[in-house]
Amino acid sequence: MTVPAQEPRFDQDPYASYASSTALRSACPVQLRPVDSGKRPGCLVLGYAEAREALADARFSKDTAAFFEGSGSRRRLHPAVGRTMLASDPPRHTRLRKLVTRAFTTGAVAELRPFIARVADELLERWSPGERFDFVAGLAVPLPVIVICELLGVPESDRADVRRWSAELFAAGEPDVVDRASHAMADYMTDLITAKRLHPGESLLDRLIAARAGNEELSEDELVSLAVLLLVAGHETTTNFLGNALLALLRHPAALGRLRDDPDGIPAALDELLRFDPPVSTATFRFSTEALTLGGVEISAGVPVQVALGAANRDPEPFPAPDLLDLDRDATSHLAFGHGIHRCVGAPLAKAEGEIVLRAVLHRFPGIRLAVPPERLEWRRTRLVRGLAALPVLA
Repeated sequence: MTVPAQEPRFDQDPYASYASSTALRSACPVQLRPVDSGKRPGCLVLGYAEAREALADARFSKDTAAFFEGSGSRRRLHPAVGRTMLASDPPRHTRLRKLVTRAFTTGAVAELRPFIARVADELLERWSPGERFDFVAGLAVPLPVIVICELLGVPESDRADVRRWSAELFAAGEPDVVDRASHAMADYMTDLITAKRLHPGESLLDRLIAARAGNEELSEDELVSLAVLLLVAGHETTTNFLGNALLALLRHPAALGRLRDDPDGIPAALDELLRFDPPVSTATFRFSTEALTLGGVEISAGVPVQVALGAANRDPEPFPAPDLLDLDRDATSHLAFGHGIHRCVGAPLAKAEGEIVLRAVLHRFPGIRLAVPPERLEWRRTRLVRGLAALPVLA
């Protein structure tokens, strides 16, 4: 599908394209665009109301593996990656989500907060006030990796490989790299599950293995798939969220100063930071199972649909003056975590990590500032997600 991400400098500032182009949201919140080199139509959703509707409408299926099997695709994704809980519909999705939801409740996440805070402090202790460091490499990447790996029981010695495979899964325009990474990640989790059966522990992965042994209708393939999804989704988007949130504050000194002086305001600010620059720019695609109308646009059956979360979160209808970072705005209805039955199950954990990291950074380095002009920042070239390749700051 032709998504605006191919436009020059879209990675640096996609919101200018969304707002200024007459071909985009302001003129038509739902657009039919060609896919497969123009062989058939696809759909790109840019408006907030339309995005919210598409994300919750059961007529848009997430069983994308079945879609690709019928499309003649030559992709060679490992089934554990191609058939995750995220890429499934009820009742399978309902059954799998129920198995993992309890690990990410507010209460369960509260128990992790001391560990998260300890990791953040240990990482930040490597720098002194006035020193230059890369916030992405030094904290935004390792902290979520450490937390989700600890939760799943992934050995510390394997975490660098896990991070590399995860990054490769989102490589833009490199299908062979993505496919190879999917097999590497799935093979690793298969081996880890085998090892844990021999030496059980108390991690979330151990509990899923026990559920499989307890005949809770969890197949071996589904067990591996859940493990891969939790491992990747548990840190990839949070890494981007942390970098995007700190950058937004660094570019808005008044907001930064407000939260530095009143850190108890950080939890309430997280939703506006997520709305302003979400870590996922485009939701994983779904497809129409029947002919329907969305935003006044007729969509035939079997059309792939992508929802541009970044565009929807900058829609002025629900969010007046959307290009302003306004910490007093009620942004709780943002779509950064999606909407409907596929809303991110790990949202409570991501917000806890965001709050703890921002508190620690602003407390330890009250004078933190960008070390380079904003226009020199490098953004990742990835599929779906939006995040910084590096964020050089002066502590």
